[in-house]
Amino acid sequence: MDPVRTDPKLGPLVEEHGELPIGAADDEFARFVVAIVNQQLSTESAAAIRERLFDRVDVTPEEILATEESTLRDVGLSRQKIDYVRNVAEAFRERDLSREGLAGVADEEVIATLTEIRGVGTWTAKMYLIFVLGRPDVFPVEDLGIRAGMATLYGFENDDREGMIGHAERWRPYRSYASRYLWHAVD
Repeated sequence: MDPVRTDPKLGPLVEEHGELPIGAADDEFARFVVAIVNQQLSTESAAAIRERLFDRVDVTPEEILATEESTLRDVGLSRQKIDYVRNVAEAFRERDLSREGLAGVADEEVIATLTEIRGVGTWTAKMYLIFVLGRPDVFPVEDLGIRAGMATLYGFENDDREGMIGHAERWRPYRSYASRYLWHAVD
């Protein structure tokens, strides 16, 4: 993690927050559902929906597919997100999207596989790489918080994604860790 720790802007965040781990989630499917719930919602709204969902439904592929749509709507999922979580549930039933099933598969290939699922875009796939598979070198420039952190610390314009990607190359092979500190820069 040396390129992150020695970065003049990220280094102080490492000192302030300590080493932030990139770890694999205990339940791959449940974490994937969380990523879908989080899509395009405020932190507070997403947290409220997640809490209601996990209180009322056993978040497994089988249970998501078996749960009445009205129950899923009652917890706050839109029709579109219901379709998305059900698409992910079907994908989990059809193939092994676990850490073990994707071990040794390159990040770009994982992204390609996951984005074949209707409702899963690049942002969601990258969140899966970081927070479910524990991949250390992912830079989710699609994330608003990442772009805000890059703007705050390095002066990038919010729409200069290519510039941000180029700048992030200096943190290789620890861009996931750098991303954790970029989020803290704007928290």
